[in-house]
Amino acid sequence: MARYLVIVESPTKVKTIKKFLGSNYVVMASNGHVRDLPKSQMGVDLEHDFEPKYITIRGKGEILAGLRKEVKKADKIYLATDPDREGEAISWHLMKALKLEGKKVYRISFNEITKSAVKASLKNARDIDMDLVDAQQARRVLDRIVGYKISPLLWAKVKRGLSAGRVQSVALRIICDREKEIDSFIPEEYWTLDVLLDVKGEKKPLTAKFYGREKEKMEIRSKKELDALLADLEGHPYKIFNIKNGERSKKPPMPFTTSTLQQEASKLLNFSTQKTMRIAQQLYEGVDIKGNGTVGLITYLRTDSTRISEEADEAVRKFIGEAYGEDYVIRQVKDGKKNGKIQDAHEAIRPSNSEMTPTKVKESLSRDQFRLYQLIWSRFVASRMSDAVYATTTIKINCNGYIFTVTASRIKFEGFLSVYKHAEDKAEANVLLKKLTEDSELSFSNFESKQHFTQPPAHFTEASLVKTLEELGIGRPSTYAPTITTIISRRYVAKENKNLYVTELGEVVNQIMKDAFPSIVDVSFTANLEFLLDKVEEGAVNYKTVVRNFYPDLEEAVQKAEKELEQVKIEDEVSDVICDQCGRHMVIKYGPHGKFLACPGFPECRNTKTYFEKIGVSCPKCGKDIVIRKTQKGRKYYGCEDNPECDFMTWQRPSGKICPKCGNALLIKGQKLVCADVSCGYRENIEETGKE
Repeated sequence: MARYLVIVESPTKVKTIKKFLGSNYVVMASNGHVRDLPKSQMGVDLEHDFEPKYITIRGKGEILAGLRKEVKKADKIYLATDPDREGEAISWHLMKALKLEGKKVYRISFNEITKSAVKASLKNARDIDMDLVDAQQARRVLDRIVGYKISPLLWAKVKRGLSAGRVQSVALRIICDREKEIDSFIPEEYWTLDVLLDVKGEKKPLTAKFYGREKEKMEIRSKKELDALLADLEGHPYKIFNIKNGERSKKPPMPFTTSTLQQEASKLLNFSTQKTMRIAQQLYEGVDIKGNGTVGLITYLRTDSTRISEEADEAVRKFIGEAYGEDYVIRQVKDGKKNGKIQDAHEAIRPSNSEMTPTKVKESLSRDQFRLYQLIWSRFVASRMSDAVYATTTIKINCNGYIFTVTASRIKFEGFLSVYKHAEDKAEANVLLKKLTEDSELSFSNFESKQHFTQPPAHFTEASLVKTLEELGIGRPSTYAPTITTIISRRYVAKENKNLYVTELGEVVNQIMKDAFPSIVDVSFTANLEFLLDKVEEGAVNYKTVVRNFYPDLEEAVQKAEKELEQVKIEDEVSDVICDQCGRHMVIKYGPHGKFLACPGFPECRNTKTYFEKIGVSCPKCGKDIVIRKTQKGRKYYGCEDNPECDFMTWQRPSGKICPKCGNALLIKGQKLVCADVSCGYRENIEETGKE
């Protein structure tokens, strides 16, 4: 009897696939990559056309020995690694490590781990796609060159253990740029005005929002403008002059891509990108389902396509028709936006069987697995359902030439909302009074006015950073989560309550990268490099050409930086703090969390203390020094040295000046000094003060 060997990446897949194949198939796992560039050296031969030097990964000897044993017995070998660049590269490395040249070797790939998909892949076996392998090699070589050339500079100028990366350094820059925007943002005052009107014959009053004049929307920018408006309205009647009834539709969402899944899981489930990918991997590789054995519940999790197969489309439409009724089945599906970045080889992320509802599998899944599967399942089913239809009413009311509006809507037909409903999909609160006509009598009851201030751009969250990276064309589905994990674990960025903040260390590293390697942290340069890697994958560009064109500029920048960055070196600065264990003057050192005080007598004396940097400004509350402090996670703020006795703190740097209008501290925001009390609104230009 013929004997066939199938090699997959993970042991979990072995279990899932084994039950689909006959007894003459042996399924084994490589446990991911078996070869890689060495950790101890660059591993790229710069003298000989950037040839990578691959070695067997430590600890993989035993796995390879087991695979070699089975290779000898096998009549055919199927390489069944993941269906993407990385998976293709693993197959190629297996080919090399197991010396499979000359043997009957076939590459098979499947988008979902189901019996039909695995069987179909065996019928459609192919050769290894070297274009895909080369795209992965190009990425790996470029990342390695950048890391090995720049990281030692950061070690020399800042501290050991820091790293730079082709994508991580751009992600850090994007976060730093956003922080700058937030720091220099100056809030602007504005007001909203509602009028409460009694309607004859109705118990509940009607709430109408101020719009402006009939032809132009008006902003109320101050209390003075509000008072002038109220004076104009006083004593004048309110009259309905237009009632418009209509309909609006809300389209169902597209099925998930890697990026949109990470965003939604972050927003709705509070999952980090890393956690989302880990759990999705489990759902893809297979979970033990009661009565069904090990089942791969979702399709492949790294994709930027919203396309789905015809079979899956037919199956889900049939399911919707039976479960909800034919009215709920969408007539025509518009494909998502096409752009140059989409690698359309994969489908969207969807359940491998839409009849496997979350309820059916709930007791076989962990809480997190269930929540993520439910999200993927409902999003996919919703994507093939009809629009939600709302009945809308808009009422316009006139008072002395000023217009107030009332808008309300109610769901007329739920459509996809019966499966996939979020907070923003709730019906609006304004319940309309049924008997309203243009002749309805209105009488004034009350005004409700509120002061507001414009808000700065929001701090990045993992979800919004992924969205921005995707929009800018930086990174790919497989790199979003590792990139974010890296900048957090390096302590360049701190995560607090979902928000990402730059740490002091992150600021230093970003500044060095911007000064010394502007092209590496340039958004369009990095996006263009990603585009070229896609071209390698398509077979349109040779991967060595991409590396050859990239390297000279990098080498030039490194040499220049080595000379120019001398002055950046952070020397141990002697402080005025005396070591309470040996009497020496303590020095300021740079650690993973930023600056700290250490005894220069190390290793005899190992005394360390927290270092608070004074900024030369007195506390507006108690007159003692203001120092730079940090939150537990490393986010910088300004507070009094006498904390906790004095509770003064601010995220913005105090200027040392006091607001002449209200007596609060003036903070530095870009080129202006702004009162710490937003409602005061006082500001002045820094130039006028002589401060930098």
